[in-house]
Amino acid sequence: MYNNVGAQPGVPRPPAISQPNPFGDTFYGAGSGLIRGGLGAYGEKILGSSSEYVQSNISRYFSDPQYYFQVNDQYVRNKLKVVLFPFLHRGHWTRITEPVGGRLSYKPPIYDINAPDLYIPFMAFGTYVVLAGFSLGLQGKFSPEALNWLFIKGLLGWFLQVSLLKLTLLSLGSGEAPLLDIVAYGGYCFTGLCVAILGRILFGYSYYFLMPWTCLCMGIFLVKTMKRVLFAEVRSYDSSRHHYLLLFIALAQFPLFTWLGITSVNWFI
Repeated sequence: MYNNVGAQPGVPRPPAISQPNPFGDTFYGAGSGLIRGGLGAYGEKILGSSSEYVQSNISRYFSDPQYYFQVNDQYVRNKLKVVLFPFLHRGHWTRITEPVGGRLSYKPPIYDINAPDLYIPFMAFGTYVVLAGFSLGLQGKFSPEALNWLFIKGLLGWFLQVSLLKLTLLSLGSGEAPLLDIVAYGGYCFTGLCVAILGRILFGYSYYFLMPWTCLCMGIFLVKTMKRVLFAEVRSYDSSRHHYLLLFIALAQFPLFTWLGITSVNWFI
């Protein structure tokens, strides 16, 4: 009575006939393509803008570390002259710019004597630790632990110098200078310290002449450099306030140099 052919064993079941949908595939393909294209463009826009924001802020505050090591022998000699004898520097103190990618960028140290570098500060810091340890050896107080203390003391002095320069710029409304620039400027103090300690090792009492001299030269160098940074970055100029803070930077070199120049196993003497 019932036509139940599909349920009988051995008898092939007729294929199911599906109704064609002339619009389904078209709408699905167009819709999925539209969704993928829209999401892709939106995601690319978000990622692109965020990437530009991150890159701009990184370059604004940190810069490229490789930039600070593009030096040669001529630059090192001329830079040491500027740091140790800043009053003999007859040229300008402004940095040289060049167009890169549609924006102005500073030339690397190899092409600009006024550009900051990290090669001289790192080499001077290492030399300072070695000379201080050698001075301790002449006093019969050398030990590996004492050398470690001198290393930490030098790092702390570098940190204090960088903090002084950064806080001064922030208080004057110019906190946009890259951090590595400030680290480089703060590290130049070890060049003068090396000269003073070497003088004490070779000529004894010459240290008491070389130490004030190097403090004075470092103060002049930092004042000239910070004035350039302030004039380039600051939004409002207050001559009296600027002059007092720049004078404070120069005077702060004397206690800092004196503390770092004392080669002992004690933190304060």
